Amino acid sequence: MSDKTSRNPDRSAADEALAGLREVEAELLARWPENKLEPSLTRIARLMDILGQPQRSYPAIHITGTNGKTSTARMVEQLLRAFDLRTGRYTSPHVESVTERISLDGEPITPERFVETYRDIEPYIGMVDQELPVPMSFFEVLTAMGYAAFADAPVDVAVVEVGMGGSWDATNVIDAAVAVITPISLDHTDKLGTTPGEIAVEKSGIIKKGALAVVAQQQLDAAETILRRAVEVDATVAREGMEFGVLHRDLAVGGQLVTLRGLGGHTYEDVFLPLHGVHQAQNAALALAAVEAFFGVGGANGESLDDDKVRQAFAGTTSPGRLEVVRRSPTVLLDAAHNPAGARATAEAISESFGFTRLVGVVGTSADKDVRGVLEAFEPILAEVVVTRNSTQRAMEADELASLAVEVFGPDRVQVEPRLDDAIDAAVALAEEEGDLGGAGVLVTGSVITVGEARILLGRNRRGN
Repeated sequence: MSDKTSRNPDRSAADEALAGLREVEAELLARWPENKLEPSLTRIARLMDILGQPQRSYPAIHITGTNGKTSTARMVEQLLRAFDLRTGRYTSPHVESVTERISLDGEPITPERFVETYRDIEPYIGMVDQELPVPMSFFEVLTAMGYAAFADAPVDVAVVEVGMGGSWDATNVIDAAVAVITPISLDHTDKLGTTPGEIAVEKSGIIKKGALAVVAQQQLDAAETILRRAVEVDATVAREGMEFGVLHRDLAVGGQLVTLRGLGGHTYEDVFLPLHGVHQAQNAALALAAVEAFFGVGGANGESLDDDKVRQAFAGTTSPGRLEVVRRSPTVLLDAAHNPAGARATAEAISESFGFTRLVGVVGTSADKDVRGVLEAFEPILAEVVVTRNSTQRAMEADELASLAVEVFGPDRVQVEPRLDDAIDAAVALAEEEGDLGGAGVLVTGSVITVGEARILLGRNRRGN
């Protein structure tokens, strides 16, 4: 053993764990990616059967929708933990590390545990691959790992975010007593449908027989589709704006102060939420109603959750990469908006919560998104935009993105920097031209992947976020 290793054995163990994680991640990435689908539950159901149905060993809250799923999941988790329950949270995609997708008690599982979980079920994954004509995908294997890790922990409750859609999403082998549907808008239209109503057919597939569906305000065709599904499976529906919702909200330093109405009509007052935008207040109302439903309070019995624990939970909520401030002078914000509805919500929240006199955008998108719609949503709030790309194969090339940006912003407001680090530096320089750094800002957006890579570049890769 070298002197260096003997002096720092923990570092050696950490390096070994990270090497093991990289090896497993490479094996996972060799499978079908998340954007390539063979819509079926056959493979994941077969693996769950071989593993002894781990997903049935704990109750679950299942979350779908177009935008707000991860933030809502994190709020649900915080509320459950405030009531001393051990939680498992499964979300996607990750911001920085794949381990973020599987969390226990609010923390991503360790690289060691991630590797152990994969190696434990790897032989059974191979069995399914051999039995069926289509091998298991990256997302299906990760879902199985999450369910297995939760059973092994064991957790008291799982908070599970759908990957895409609902009916045939790999997560849908659970029978959750509470289904949550965040606002539905147009995204993944080539796979889910071209109208909110069509997309809602897939999303509402997570509502199981006799469940309680907690539903955000929806466009009319989506709402009708969800209600039809609920009738078909004899589920109860709680609707934002009717059975629960946001009664009042005020801006506060670092977030907002909200008043929420629960399922039984109880008013939760003076709830500090350290996140920005009306959409996050609505996510909080959804999360609160979901947890009330899980505990069986509200409704006809008129009970409520403990107000102080609710306040404590929301005050501790974080959502990395969702209007996250990572630097000051000038202020640098990260936001993972990647479709027009998400971009509009972000633009509205920035206008409301930040007093920028000059805001410069750094935009890197995936090629399969409504990129023009995203750019149009941000155009009113961005003085200039620096277009770039992230490191994945799905990324839109910077020159192609620039062509779209010029059509939306005009040539004088668009700069091209293919490397993300150069793009951030260029945007900071443009923002600093304002002179008053207190009023200048930079927004990095367009993709969860772009935001994750920027977060690492800007030094915010803290474990547990």
